[in-house]
Amino acid sequence: MTFKTAVLRLVARIPRGRVATYGQVAALVGRPRSARAVGQVMRDADRVPWHRVVNSQGGISRRPRVSGMVTQRIRLEQEGVKFRRGRVVLGRFRWHGGRGRLARPRRGGFVPELVSNDRMLGDSR
Repeated sequence: MTFKTAVLRLVARIPRGRVATYGQVAALVGRPRSARAVGQVMRDADRVPWHRVVNSQGGISRRPRVSGMVTQRIRLEQEGVKFRRGRVVLGRFRWHGGRGRLARPRRGGFVPELVSNDRMLGDSR
């Protein structure tokens, strides 16, 4: 499975009313330092809930066309996601990856099966 396919499958699993950060998505597909690459995949993602992916502060990342930024905020608000000072309240609306995360990549690409993930990567709780 390619990086792009892994990202799109993971983003498709983010439920209504929840968000994930670019870095979180990258970590969950086994490439923890690839947040920008996730952003590139999201540029062309029209069949997945792209609007549920935000930056590390919960903000909507800048785009060349402001209308895309407005669309993202409207869609999130319609799903019940609350904003404070222009940012998603991540403590309340962050998605923690469900039951598992995509396995770490192997030489030929990404492994499609899921592995256990008791808590979000980097979460100190």
